[in-house]
Amino acid sequence: MGLKRTKDQFDTETSTDEVALRTQIRWLIRRDMDEVLAIEGTSFEFPWTEEEFLCCLRQRNCIGTVAELDHEIVGFMIYELHQSMLRILNFAVAPKLRRQGIGGQMVQRLVDKLSQQRRREIVLEVRETNLDAQLFFADCNFRALSVLRNHYDDTLEDAYYMRYSLRSNEAFTPNNRLADYDAA
Repeated sequence: MGLKRTKDQFDTETSTDEVALRTQIRWLIRRDMDEVLAIEGTSFEFPWTEEEFLCCLRQRNCIGTVAELDHEIVGFMIYELHQSMLRILNFAVAPKLRRQGIGGQMVQRLVDKLSQQRRREIVLEVRETNLDAQLFFADCNFRALSVLRNHYDDTLEDAYYMRYSLRSNEAFTPNNRLADYDAA
């Protein structure tokens, strides 16, 4: 008699390496939108609407990708292509599959594009209250370069401007209130 596992049992018994090996990163297509919106809704206090996604993806330099595991969308990333950099606009992994290596795979896909396309950096803004995202991107070798005051339209919340750079020998100079005070 065979064992039948529930999805919850499968999730807890599956190692991070197994999940990462079975996850595929591919272009986002229109029929993925319902699953992307579901992840967006469970991930953010102020989620993007479908119209915001579509408006963004209609831009020539905007790309959408999804992470797919067992025919289910488990993460997504929206980013812009610029001449010398990539800019992440929106990024999320389904809450039940976080810390399984999926987000790291998506970031690595962008890092790989840097060397292929002569772009030298990836940038993004992270809400001040989104500590999980700050720590995740810091683990992916992004550095917070500055604080963007009152950055969001929906709140008066600040954002951290973070950057991943291929130029590892580049000097890091913090741009924050304490650095400004020390210079005075």
